[in-house]
Parts: sequence; C-alpha cells; structure tokens
Amino acid sequence: MNETTSTALEYDRLCDLVARYAQTPTGRARFDELLPIESRRELDARLGHVRETIALNEEKQVSWSFSGLEDPSEAIAVLRIRGSVLEAHAMLEVVRVCNQALFAKSAVSPEREFAPAIWSLVEPIPGSLFQTIAEVNKRLLPSGEIDDAASPELARIRRDLNHQRGRLQKALESAMRSLGDAIQDAIVTQRNDRYVIPVKSDFRGKVSGVAHGFSSSGATVFVEPLDVIEANNELQNLKGKEEREIARIMYALTDKLRDELPAIEAAVTAVTELDFIKAKVEFARSFGAVVPEISDDGVLELADARHPLLEESFRQDNLAFHNSSLADSKIQDSGFTTEDRGANLKSQISNLKSDSSKFQAQSSKVKDQSSDNRKSQIENRKSVVPVSFRLEAEKPVMIISGANAGGKTVVLKTAGLLSLMAISGLPVPARSATVPYYRSVLADIGDHQSLSANLSTFSSHISNIASMLDTCRAPALVLLDEVGTGTDPDEGSALGVAVVDWFRRKIGAQVIASTHYRGLKMYAANDENVANASVEFDEKTLQPTYRLLVGLAGASSGIEIARRFGIRSEVIDNARENLDVSAREAENYLIKLSNETRQAEDLRVALEEEREATATRYAKLDIEFRQKEKRRQKEFEAELARTIEEFDRQSKAFIASIEDKALKNKLEKERLARKSELNRAVVAKASGSGQWSVVGGQNVLDRPPSVPPASAGGQSTQPIEIGSSVQTSFGVGKVERIQGDIAEVLVGSMRLREPLSKLVAVAPIEAKQTRGEKLQAQAKGSNIRLDTKDAAAELNLIGMTTADAEYEIDRFLDESFLAALPRVRIIHGFGTGALKNFVHHFLKGHPHVSKFGFAPQDQGGNGATIVEMKQ
Repeated sequence: MNETTSTALEYDRLCDLVARYAQTPTGRARFDELLPIESRRELDARLGHVRETIALNEEKQVSWSFSGLEDPSEAIAVLRIRGSVLEAHAMLEVVRVCNQALFAKSAVSPEREFAPAIWSLVEPIPGSLFQTIAEVNKRLLPSGEIDDAASPELARIRRDLNHQRGRLQKALESAMRSLGDAIQDAIVTQRNDRYVIPVKSDFRGKVSGVAHGFSSSGATVFVEPLDVIEANNELQNLKGKEEREIARIMYALTDKLRDELPAIEAAVTAVTELDFIKAKVEFARSFGAVVPEISDDGVLELADARHPLLEESFRQDNLAFHNSSLADSKIQDSGFTTEDRGANLKSQISNLKSDSSKFQAQSSKVKDQSSDNRKSQIENRKSVVPVSFRLEAEKPVMIISGANAGGKTVVLKTAGLLSLMAISGLPVPARSATVPYYRSVLADIGDHQSLSANLSTFSSHISNIASMLDTCRAPALVLLDEVGTGTDPDEGSALGVAVVDWFRRKIGAQVIASTHYRGLKMYAANDENVANASVEFDEKTLQPTYRLLVGLAGASSGIEIARRFGIRSEVIDNARENLDVSAREAENYLIKLSNETRQAEDLRVALEEEREATATRYAKLDIEFRQKEKRRQKEFEAELARTIEEFDRQSKAFIASIEDKALKNKLEKERLARKSELNRAVVAKASGSGQWSVVGGQNVLDRPPSVPPASAGGQSTQPIEIGSSVQTSFGVGKVERIQGDIAEVLVGSMRLREPLSKLVAVAPIEAKQTRGEKLQAQAKGSNIRLDTKDAAAELNLIGMTTADAEYEIDRFLDESFLAALPRVRIIHGFGTGALKNFVHHFLKGHPHVSKFGFAPQDQGGNGATIVEMKQ
C-alpha cells in the first residue's frame, strides 16, 4: 500500500476512528502505527484474538476494561537506570498498570482453555508481581504522599513533628496574648518555613526576635520571638529527618519495582494488547462488523458491506439534525412573556401584537422550510446502502457503470478500505466477508491534478497508474475510478480496456473499475471472465438509489442528472437532439433493462416476504392448536379426576353401610384395587399412552392394562340381555338386570347401573388365567411394558409431607405391582420418625404388599424399608 492509496482510501482516518474506542494511551498508539500485516501467521493470530474476545464476551460474559492509566514508558525508562529513584506519581502509574493487568489475567484465567490465544497474552505476568505492588500501595497513598505507616522510623518522626508543632503553636499563642495591642491578628503563621507571629510595624521594637519579612502593605512585620527559635530549629531538624527517611523508602520501593522490571514490562505489554483488541471489538459492536475470513483461493466476497467512514458521517449528520430540532423546539416553546410584566406595559404590547404576529408567522414559515429541508436531506442520507459482490479466480474483474453521483466511487472505496482493514487484522462492517491475503492494494481514485507539478487531470491519473503497474504484485486488488477519463472518449476507452486487461492477464490482479465508456462496458459483456455491474438510478424520481446491481451494465443518465441539477429544459432538449442515434438506443435499452431488473428484484423480495408471512401464519396456527389441545387435555384429566373421586366417595359410602366385617374387608380391598386401576388409567392417559380406536362403531380410548378394551375378550354382535358379558368403564362385567334402557351390571363384587347405549357386548373368556397371564394379555393391547426396566424399584420420600407421601406410595406400589417386581425399596430417612411410622402404617393391609421391614445396613438401614410384593 503506497501513500497515494492510503490517502485515497482514507486509511489513516479509519485508524483514528477505531482508536476512539481505546482506553489507554499505549492502546491508541498502536493504531497510529497500524499497517497491513506482512506475515500470514501474525494476521491469523490478530484476527483470532478478536474472534476469541467476542466469544468470551458473548458466551462466557468475560470482559476487561481499563481506566485512569497513563503512558508508563518514562517510568519504565527510569527503572532501567540502576541507582535512579522514581517519583511517587510515576510509581503509582506503574502500580495502576500492573493492578489492572493482574485483574485482566484473573478474569481470563478461568476460560484459558476456551480462549488460549488471549490467555497467552496475560500468562507471562507472574503472580509475584502482586506482592510487590501491594507493598507499594501499602506505603504510598493515592495522592502520592508517603503513608505514616511506611516505616516505624517515619511514624516516630512524624509523631515528634506533630508534637513539636503543637508546642510551638501554644508558645506563640501565649506570646501573642501577652503582647496585647502589638499583635496585628492573633494568628500563628509561617514565613521561610518557620513559625512567626504578626506584629504591627509601630510596635516592632517592643518584640524581641528575628524579623522574617513584612506584609504587602508594610503594616505588619512577621517576627520569630527569641524564646521559640530553638523550638523552630528542632522542628527543622525533624523535617530533615523526615525527608531523609522518605528518600530511603522511595529508593527501597524503586529497587523492588526494578527487581520486577520484566514482570512490569509484561504487564504493560498485556494491557496494551488487550486494550488494542478491546477497541477492535467495541468498534465491531458499534458498527455491526464481523471478523473476516482470509481466503486461500483468491475469493473476495463482501455481503452487505458498508463504508465505516461514510456511516460515521451519517451518524454525525443525524445527531446534528436531532440536536438542531431540539433547539428549535425549545425556541418555539419559549414564546413571549411580556404580557406578564405589568399593567404599565399593556398599551405598548397591544401596539406591537400585530407586528409581532406577522414576524412570528414569517419566521415560523422560514424555520419550517429550513427544518423540512434539513430533515429531507438527513432522511435521504440517513443510512449507508450496503453493497454485495464476489470476485474469484474465474471472474477477477468487475466493471461498474451507471449514473453520476450514483455511488460507483463509494463501491470502490468500500472494497479497498475493507480489504485493507481485513489484512490489518480489523473487523469489517459487513454481514460476512472473505478477503484474500493481498500483497498489494492499489487505488487510483480522485483528481490528483497539480499546477505546481504541471499535471492535468489525465496526466495525474496516468502517472499514478504507471506507478501502480510497476509496483503491483499478486495477489493484488486494483481500484480504478473513471479509468481513461480526461481525454478523447475513444482513446480513453481503449486505454482503459488495455490497462484493466494488463492488470488481469499479466499480473493476475483482481480489478474493480468504474466507467462511463461504452468500450469498457462492451469489454465486460464480451469477456466471460469479467463481470458487469451498475449503480441503480430511479428514472421516476431522477434520484440514485446507491444499490449495486451485479451482472448488469448501467446507463450514465447524464442528461437526466443535468436536468435534476437545474439545467434549462431548452438545453436538455437540444442535447437529446444532438445525441447519436445508436447511443440513444443503447442508453434506452440499458434503462429498460435496469427497470426490468429492478421490477424482478422487487417481485422476488415481495414473494420472499409473502413466504415468510405465510410461514409465520402457519406457525401461529400450530401454536394455537397446541394451546387448545393442551386446554382440552387438562379439561379431560380434570373430569376424569372428578369421576374417580366420585367413585371413591360412593364406594366408601357403600362399604360403610355393610355390617358383615369379612365382606366389608373384602370389598375394601376390591375398592383399593379398582381405585389403583383408575389411577393408572389417568397416568396412562396423561402420558399419552391411550390411543383412540373404533370399537363397535364408536370411538373408544384404548384402556390401560387394568381396563382392557372390548376386543380383549372378543367383541360379540349378540344383543345385550340378562347374563351377557359386557364391557364397562370399570372392566368386563355380567348383566344381572335390565330396566328399560338401564342395565345393572356386576363387575367383580361391585354393582353398577349403566345405560345400555354405553355397554358393548363381549364374548366370555372361557379359560381362567393367572394374574401374570392376565397382565401379559392386557399388556398386548397397551403401551405399558411389564418388565422391570420401565418400573423404578425405589421411591425417595425424603422432604415430603405425609399427605404428599400417601399419593406417591400408592402410585409407586401400583406401578410396581403392575410391573411384577418382587421387591422394592422406600427411602424415608431417619428424621423425627413421623414419616417412617406413616409409611409402615400405610403398608399394613395394602392389597399389593406381602410383607415389609427395615433395609439391611448396606442398603439404608432404618432409613429405608424393603417391601415384598404379592405375586
């Protein structure tokens, strides 16, 4: 990168912009010397630092910050000189840098494996440095003064100093009281670092002592009485001792810092690097920048790239407009307040009202017009229009055409500056960026004419291009703005084609060139290795849109732009008549092609938006369906729970009315078994194990194992009559009686009254099955497995109340019984014994429990109970 390219692309301004985010002088200095990195390994490392820091911030919430730091280079230079002593403030500067470096190291240390590159920057800082700076902080106050406790000798000297000052003060105050009117002001003061009293000049002869000067008016003479001279001398002696002790302490502290000089230098280097990296990250966050990928295959691809300096300029414009609008609104709100100044001004105000209102109306109109103009200007340029393009080995050249002031030069500058940023280790403002590792980035942009150097516009361009041809080395990016301009159009067009082709074929460079010449447009159209592009121009508004259209040449629209800038219509019409017919047709064709391309792009965007809207609408419908299904499920479960509760209540009442104790116990066990079956049905339904199927022409929920479906016993087409086997909601029963549409059904030992419409006739099961066979047969029609893999053999009740434990134990025993587990363990802990007693009381008489007892010592001892299940 030569000086001309750096100036044309405003690389120095870019570095200054990023340097604003640095927090230390040394960090900002790094940007002053920032240049494209010559080592690929170093470039990858620099980009890796930024990438790791962003990841630390976003994923691990690890960050660092620096404040109140000054450049410690002078202090370090003093430390390098043996025998020299640091001043207190310089010593504090070094200590602050080391403190913040150690803090940054402690922040990064837990994530050293996540961010090894960042850790390598702070790892060289030794932990021993902390002890040294702690010792300095212990002896130096933040103001730079030496603490009294810096040494025992200093503490003793300062105690003596305070005591001596107190004695002097008392002696001088006593002397002033005895002198009476001879004292000007009864205030002890100091002159020549000695304590004195102010004596009136007229009474000078009445006070014995040494005069140390007069006041500015001469009315007061400052006298040190003879009887305090010795005390003042002693005070001066103590001050001398204090200074010598302070010098000794500072020398010792300097030596300690000098011993840690390599560690201090490592801390300063780490702070500089971390601040340098943090500034890049903050710039990336502020400008929406990304860490670029450095390609090895020569691909330059920028997606939604923005020029950072242009974006910063627009931000400042928007801020200025906002502040101006606020100022205008304050002026308008202030109004006139002269009506409140008194009755004596009413006549003057009434005379001025009409003139004032006219003036306000005129000024308001002008102000509104000015505000509207500023608002229009700002809104028209409120944000940077991003550009996207791709150059590769097969198509390394792009020719950009289109209207004047349409943004062609901005595209060139954006591509050049972002490429320089990438190979300098900076994040680039884009959605994504892939940049080759360029050895040369060269630009011929702007007018370099010079009267002193006898260079015209054309001469300056050609001189610069000649230099570029000599210095360009591949891989390279060459930017040519209006190549061949400033001379005869035919010659300039031919020269432009030759220059672009030379850079492409002979040097192997990637080239982006802007032009108005048809020769270059035709060159791009006829060569498959060259891409045509244009900046869009809206023919309806006669305004550029600043969008880059790749694959399409653009019309210059010079005549229309001249009309927009106020050229008379007669001149415009005359220019159109003088325009060559072929040129006019080519211009019209390009305009038509541009309009059709824009319409196709608008249609694509509209279809994409419609697709997204449709997807959003369907997603919303799916969410609503799931919510409704969830509500329906909750309602069903609540209704089922109410049914079970009603069954439990009625069965308890029925059993309570039975006097036969044996029958009562038998029915109570049957009730508990049925309740468990219903609970399992609820659990199966809540877990989604129940499925709907068609049985007898009706939708019937496939029952859990305790409630077999109608098909389990074989569906029958026979009519329901007394003695028929039927399927009920509580299992298969036998019809004992029919009254109208109501049948009385015996299910086990329980009688039910059910409508005939709800009953389904089933074929009777001939063979009597064992419990295990029944469970296996029932499991075939359900989703529940009977092996122990799906059933937990342990229940932990620790922390539960007895009310919660009752439900959990009942459910656990039901599931264990269903899974045919031989034994289970219930953990209740030791505690007060209340939960243990409740568990044992609950297990007594439970229909599924054979026996129970405390667990062996290696399985919990008295804190757990082993339950043997019935088989």
